[in-house]
Amino acid sequence: MTRSFRRFDEWLNRQLEECARNAGTDVETYVARAVASQMVADQMRTNVSAKELLSHLSESGVLDSDAMPDVSTVVNDPDRLNSLRSTGLLDSPPDPAYDRITRAAAEALGTPFAAVSLVDADRTFYKSTAGMGKLSVEERAMPFDQSICQYTVADGAALVIEDARTDPVFMNHPVARGGAMAAYLGIPLIDQDGHAIGTLCVSDSKPRQWSTGHVQILSDLAQLTVERIFATPPTSSA
Repeated sequence: MTRSFRRFDEWLNRQLEECARNAGTDVETYVARAVASQMVADQMRTNVSAKELLSHLSESGVLDSDAMPDVSTVVNDPDRLNSLRSTGLLDSPPDPAYDRITRAAAEALGTPFAAVSLVDADRTFYKSTAGMGKLSVEERAMPFDQSICQYTVADGAALVIEDARTDPVFMNHPVARGGAMAAYLGIPLIDQDGHAIGTLCVSDSKPRQWSTGHVQILSDLAQLTVERIFATPPTSSA
């Protein structure tokens, strides 16, 4: 049975149903989590502790699950993995061309961290990072519980998180719980067949309000990254 909201027109109600379905839940739970997230954000914005509110929300069952959305179907898609692995970038050494892109992203958006990430079947490999110091190839490969880029890949669209600590989906992720990340903005790197192989992302340990301008800047830099990854070498004339 379709759940409708009186202030939503037919199109908005359809979009609401689709968003809830993509989040793996029903409309009522989806709306409850969105309202809960806004309540927590409003309290924190006015310097009021949200600890009691979060406790009641958890007791009510709105935020009672530690489970993250299941993205395994998209992440493990054979065609996507073939596209990723054919680039030859997994476990490859640093490349100044990608380092320039991540530095530009961090500087343009004013964040301490930026990365070109490649999402494999069970790990995220950072082809380039800004703000993490010099890392070995081994150190640039991280398990999914230390990354959220796989969710950007699964969505195939920009993932915008202003404060993961109050986000009903991501507040239970280890990077949010541990305080390593609050704000995140990620743009998928999509090949010509529509497969997202990774992201260009920026993040901050403090909350951020991302504007449409921020999304556009990062999208433009992501397009440059895609062109670099999937560039076709010029053919030699006979």
